[in-house]
Amino acid sequence: MLQGIKSVLVGVTEEGIEESASALGYALSLARQAGAHLTVQATSVRINLHHAVVSDFATSLIAAENRRIQALAEAVAERSRGEAEAAGVTCTVESSQLSYQELLKSFVAQARVNDLAVLDAETATVDVDRGLIENVLFESGHPLLLVPPKARSFSARRVVVAWDGSAHAARAMTDALPFLRAAEAVDLLCIVAEADLARTIPGADAATFLARHGVAVTENDLPAGPDGTSQTLLRYLERVGADLLVMGAYKKSLFWEWVAGGVTQSLLKANPVPMLMSH
Repeated sequence: MLQGIKSVLVGVTEEGIEESASALGYALSLARQAGAHLTVQATSVRINLHHAVVSDFATSLIAAENRRIQALAEAVAERSRGEAEAAGVTCTVESSQLSYQELLKSFVAQARVNDLAVLDAETATVDVDRGLIENVLFESGHPLLLVPPKARSFSARRVVVAWDGSAHAARAMTDALPFLRAAEAVDLLCIVAEADLARTIPGADAATFLARHGVAVTENDLPAGPDGTSQTLLRYLERVGADLLVMGAYKKSLFWEWVAGGVTQSLLKANPVPMLMSH
């Protein structure tokens, strides 16, 4: 059983487009295993018209669409109540229609008073959802768990911690301790330049830290492949059958990640396993 996690927040954002939603089931499974309270925030994003002159027909179309997507959000809320009750999980459900900026403020405020926030990581919409992801990471003070489409229930038997010695990685590693203690195996993975492998052991001190916290950890150093750190990490996750990846987020500036790419941005679009991130 997971210990140390008492409250889990999951966000389901209804924008009127068809997209997979694994976060709700994953968060429910996580809360059940942790004996935690689950808060579900099912929100529809309100469509606003900003033009001064808009026809009555256009106004009625927008109003009808707002009603449609709010009905979808309310259906998600109702379903989550039933599923939580069936699983024996105490649950608070909120359903509202907000502008995107209101959604950001509301979800971050809730994330600040929960141990963990959970969101979907849908490849097709990650660029649209990036504002919410970044606001939670930078403004909530708590970790964020991103769930890819195929991860329907929580599992953390094999956890990989991506360690680069940064403050962000240290924060993520510490935030993940409840998961790491409960795991059967934890890989502390350091991906470094091949020239540095012979003379440095970048993860040794971090592995000692984890062992002192009761974590069954193995430290591994890998040279970065010719296709970069992200692809090297993805291959490792697949090879060991990882259930969860723990990593620090946005080591570079947000602007540089957006312009030139980076490990965080690459994994948001391609990671096959749930990813716990902190900044």
